[in-house]
This record gives sequence, structure tokens and C-alpha cells, in this order.
Amino acid sequence: MILWLTLAQVAVAVVAGLFCLVAGFAGRRPSDYTVGALALVELLLVVQVVVAIVAPLAGNPPTGDLLEYWVYLVSAVLLPVGAVLWALMERSRWSTVILGVAALAVAIMVWRMHVIWTIQIA
Repeated sequence: MILWLTLAQVAVAVVAGLFCLVAGFAGRRPSDYTVGALALVELLLVVQVVVAIVAPLAGNPPTGDLLEYWVYLVSAVLLPVGAVLWALMERSRWSTVILGVAALAVAIMVWRMHVIWTIQIA
């Protein structure tokens, strides 16, 4: 993984998560802004998928368990999609809170993926 990309993903996911949590606790229903914040998180995760495919070919192999890394990555990619689908089906303030929780979970998962890729020794 690339450190600056990881830090950017974590920062965007935390900001999106906090934004959605504040909006949800303020009583706001899901809007273009909250769903768009999760869409940005999802876009960065798709970039991470491409990086995860290209990095080993470019001489940056993972030091940890590759299966564990991919399980985290696939789960992280599916999490915002599921949260947005939930928010679109049940348009309440709690759906906005779920968007925030999903974004914060993605931030934690991305950092864990970075640890698996760079720090652990298989």
C-alpha cells in the first residue's frame, strides 16, 4: 500500500463519518451531501483495489497475510454500498447515522489493511 493514499483514505473516511454522524444526530435525513460523502469514500476504495492489484507487480508485495488483506478490502468496498442502500430504503435520521458509522468503520479497516500490508511479517 502507499502511505499517502492510506492517510488520505483514512482522513476522508473520518471526515465523512463525522459529517454524517453530526447530520444524523441533528435530525437530518440522508441527502446528496451525506450520500456523496460515502460515494467519495467508495471511490477511494476502488482506487485502493487497483493499487492492491498493481503494487505486487511493481515490487511492493505485502508482508502480511494476503487473504486477510483482500477480505478486509472486499468488506470495506461493500460496506459503503450497503450503508447507502440502507439509507435510500429507510430515509430517516438513523440512516444518516448508519452512513457515518460505515464511514468510520471503513477508516479503521483501511488502517488495518495498511498494517497487514506493511508491518506484519507472515
